[in-house]
Amino acid sequence: MTPAAVPALALASALISASATILIRRGLRHDGPYTAVWINLAVGTAFVWLAVALTGGLGETSLRGILLFSTAGLIGTVGGRIFRFIGIEMVGAAITAALMNLSPLVSSALAILVLGERVTLPILVGTLVIVGGTTLLSSGGRSSGVRPRQLIVPLLSAVCFGVVAVLRKIGLADMGPIPGFAVNVTAALIAFTAFLLASRQTRAMACRRQSVVYFVAAGVAENLSVLLVIVALAIGSVSVVAPLSSVSPIFVLVLSFFFLRGIELLNARIVLGTLLIVAGVYLITALR
Repeated sequence: MTPAAVPALALASALISASATILIRRGLRHDGPYTAVWINLAVGTAFVWLAVALTGGLGETSLRGILLFSTAGLIGTVGGRIFRFIGIEMVGAAITAALMNLSPLVSSALAILVLGERVTLPILVGTLVIVGGTTLLSSGGRSSGVRPRQLIVPLLSAVCFGVVAVLRKIGLADMGPIPGFAVNVTAALIAFTAFLLASRQTRAMACRRQSVVYFVAAGVAENLSVLLVIVALAIGSVSVVAPLSSVSPIFVLVLSFFFLRGIELLNARIVLGTLLIVAGVYLITALR
């Protein structure tokens, strides 16, 4: 039986993630994606270690758990967020959110290829629906000045987050959700800071006054969203958490209408494409 808190946590995560996407889009009007990523990680690290302190410390840990969550930090929290933020800047919040939602498709494909899971009818139908939605997004984005090849960036973000979901689920067998996420985001901050220093892009570690509020608020929202998903996974099943947390693009569409007027252009194809992708992800994750 699924605890009643699990659906609430997953839906709250989706709404908070959508809010973070809107905040990032507004902040990117004044600063670049690297600045957004670094502030996001710095805020997240402070936020999650405060949560660790308030919940009784790290508790029992293992080397395997630390390695798994650290790897998840490098692939998802660094790679996934970089591609996500660049995607938001290039193609907009709504299209990026929709394409990032393909991460469960990546997880399902890995399960089929690596773990030998069978291709079921919901997976096949869901995949076809997602392809249709992605095609609509591509044509809808083209009419608003987005080139189809630019969609590769948010798709790479989806791949990163699809791989990370598996790593985090395995890591939860060795560490609690809050300490695990603390290791995850700390490893990401250290790695990304080292990258900025090595590439002499330290100016990305500061931002203009116009965007700092947006990026800090987005950092709190982004990391709270991830933390809620990890907590939900710790007490519930992936088949419940994944489809509910994947409705974030619908929230982004609604919030974009109110908060991104004059910044982004939404049209019928983008809206329909987003809804099809969400429906396809639901078919794959909830009915597989």
